[in-house]
Amino acid sequence: MLRWAIIFLVIAIVAAVLGFGGIAGAASGIATILFYIFLALFVIGLIMHLVRKA
Repeated sequence: MLRWAIIFLVIAIVAAVLGFGGIAGAASGIATILFYIFLALFVIGLIMHLVRKA
């Protein structure tokens, strides 16, 4: 999922450089949402690992 966030971030940067504002905004929004989902899943997985270990 982090890979998809990075891909959408690159698409947003390229689209912004080329002047496609709507596409850049949409890709940036998708990348942000995917990053936060990845971050939440990482934290949940880390907590579950620590709980099982103890």
